[in-house]
Amino acid sequence: MLEVRDLDVSYGDFQVVWGIDLTVGPSEVVCILGPNGAGKSSVLNAITGLAPRKASAITFGDADLLRIPTYEIARRGIAHVLERRRLFPTLTVRQNLLLGAYNPDAKRHRAETLAWVETLFPFLEDRHNSPARVLSGGQQQMVAIARGLMSRPRLLMIDEPFLGLSPLMVDEIRTVITRINADGVAILFNEQNVELALSLSHRGYLLESGRVVLTGTGEEMLGSDLVRTVYLGV
Repeated sequence: MLEVRDLDVSYGDFQVVWGIDLTVGPSEVVCILGPNGAGKSSVLNAITGLAPRKASAITFGDADLLRIPTYEIARRGIAHVLERRRLFPTLTVRQNLLLGAYNPDAKRHRAETLAWVETLFPFLEDRHNSPARVLSGGQQQMVAIARGLMSRPRLLMIDEPFLGLSPLMVDEIRTVITRINADGVAILFNEQNVELALSLSHRGYLLESGRVVLTGTGEEMLGSDLVRTVYLGV
């Protein structure tokens, strides 16, 4: 589905990602792991054209993502939930959601899609007239994910889905990610919590200083000496 080959990301003269190879298959959950500053967000931003990038290839199905603009990437079936949610605070929950269905293909089905996301996040219907700014951080994260789903993506990319959330809200988001994937949507997300991310994922990539230092299935990576000693403290 998604294939990234030999990706470099630089901001001016400052390079932050070197030679990343990454794939996401249909209906897979894949995580990008690493500490702050490892380059996780830069990889996601580069895929959707939000960061300067050089690569041998970034393809999604038959689309060459290096040759099309960000808005067209979204229309091709990738939704990108950015870090810090980026909701419109003065708009209502419902208005924020409907903005996710702006492209013509999604707009034709927005009533159907809205009904689906409200089954994933039941509070959305009760709070549909509330301004986004009055929601808790966890609720705002749910609205951001639901807005991404309104575009009817085949691949949902989420930047730090669990950042700053309470343990209860982490469990809720985790359950929803599993349900979204069970409904056939592939997911690529980044996360600092290695154990949490790998428990959710079919495969993972561990970044250090902008380079992949380990990859494998979730089970393989949880059992690796590097992850157990450096990241889990075992």
